[in-house]
Amino acid sequence: MSSRQLLIRDLLVLLAFAGWALALPAYASDFVTAMALTCLMYVALSSSWGLFCGSTRYLSLATSAFFGVGAYTTALLLADLGWVQTIALGAGLAMLVALVMGAAVLHLRGTYFAVLTFGMTELIMHAVTYFEKKVTGTVGRVLTVVPDNHVIYLTVLALAVLAVVVSIVVRRTRFGLALMGIGADEQRAQTLGVNTRLVKIAGFALTAGFAGAVGAAMAVRWTYIDPHTVFNPFIGFQTVLITLIGGVMTLWGPLLAAIIFSVLAESLRLQFPQIYLMSLGLLLILSVLYLPGGLASLRWETFKAWWYDTRDWAKDLKREITGQKERDKQRLKRREKESYFV
Repeated sequence: MSSRQLLIRDLLVLLAFAGWALALPAYASDFVTAMALTCLMYVALSSSWGLFCGSTRYLSLATSAFFGVGAYTTALLLADLGWVQTIALGAGLAMLVALVMGAAVLHLRGTYFAVLTFGMTELIMHAVTYFEKKVTGTVGRVLTVVPDNHVIYLTVLALAVLAVVVSIVVRRTRFGLALMGIGADEQRAQTLGVNTRLVKIAGFALTAGFAGAVGAAMAVRWTYIDPHTVFNPFIGFQTVLITLIGGVMTLWGPLLAAIIFSVLAESLRLQFPQIYLMSLGLLLILSVLYLPGGLASLRWETFKAWWYDTRDWAKDLKREITGQKERDKQRLKRREKESYFV
């Protein structure tokens, strides 16, 4: 398929997904709608995270920091500003934090970058906690102005669709090619004239903007927030897991994995939290070992290859159990000895 045909296909798939999600609250129960809202939240977070981290191969664990900045923006300013203005300001403040954080740590790679982004998230959380306790004298924030649930749902849906649209567009621009070039070989990208530092900071800030906007929109679901709730590292870890299992280099993998994770979360987390965590770990292990391209890389040929591998493994196991494998080894040794003496 040509690039234009792929673009049309992606836009049609996105339009179908958005239409289905838009019509869902009209016929679904409140529980299903709440589950869909969680799904849309992780679609926006994982799609934007994969756009930067999947392209550049920088493993960022700072999603929780940007999410928390957006949530606290809503808690502090929603009563004075409008809903749209608060969401936009949450995204802007998260991008500002990302610019400072990126300028400090984006010269590192691998484990060092991941650990430092996680450490800075913890630093921001404890700084907000200290400010709350020592300066304002509060433990958390109560949201007295809360929009209608339908408004929250439409806002998060718009952010999820916008995150996918931005991914579609950026992947086809010079900026997206620069991000891919950094992931392939950063030094070679520099020699080709790419300002890698500026591109990395801009991509990091773009990811943070979506996380901040989603945090600002989702904060009103709690009505009461504190630093440990909105800066929860599990939000960032689950975003990373969803993207890796869905396919970090793909467009639709994070969306597919977000749906699966949302169903698992609502079905298992409350009643069987340990089984839920075990399921996350098992999915990650299976993806790394047998599906490195993520769920989006599944094809009919993949299932055929798994079937052939399983069949060959079963045959080898049967030969070993029956002793046929050992007899074949002994027969081969005798033949080698006979041919040697001849």
